Amino acid sequence: MLRILFVCLGNICRSPAAQAVFEKLLVQHQLTGQIEVDSAGILDYHEGEEADPRMRNAARKRGYTITHRSRPITPEDFSQFDHIIAMDRKVLQSLEELESSLTAQEKKRKRAMLSLFLEHTDRSPKEYDVPDPYWSGPEGFEHVMDLIEEGCYALLDNLTNNCIS
Repeated sequence: MLRILFVCLGNICRSPAAQAVFEKLLVQHQLTGQIEVDSAGILDYHEGEEADPRMRNAARKRGYTITHRSRPITPEDFSQFDHIIAMDRKVLQSLEELESSLTAQEKKRKRAMLSLFLEHTDRSPKEYDVPDPYWSGPEGFEHVMDLIEEGCYALLDNLTNNCIS
């Protein structure tokens, strides 16, 4: 089974939304037994909390249900997931720093490939960041949902063409 982890800053906006969108796509494409998805945050400020209500509302308007509760990324995630996907460059940098701090034994077990979420789309590299909507209004959350849907469709297409038989 292929395992994917979406990661944002606090795991209350972007990454749980990406998880919900991707999980729905897996059901629609009958791939739930082949791909497993989770999400996490770089920070543990919101550990155990539901996703931001504004993000849940923006997702619900599009037919997605976010049920995930926030959790921080752990060193074990690098050995338990095949793909760890960052929502922006700052998150990717934090993941790279965490990866470099793994113990020798953890590095031996590491299997995760790191990437940026929108890297899987046709966008130019300067457009790979999904902005954090936390300090924005409803339009910011809608824009993020647009990007997440685009990224999830592109990622699924990439995986089904290259990894899943």
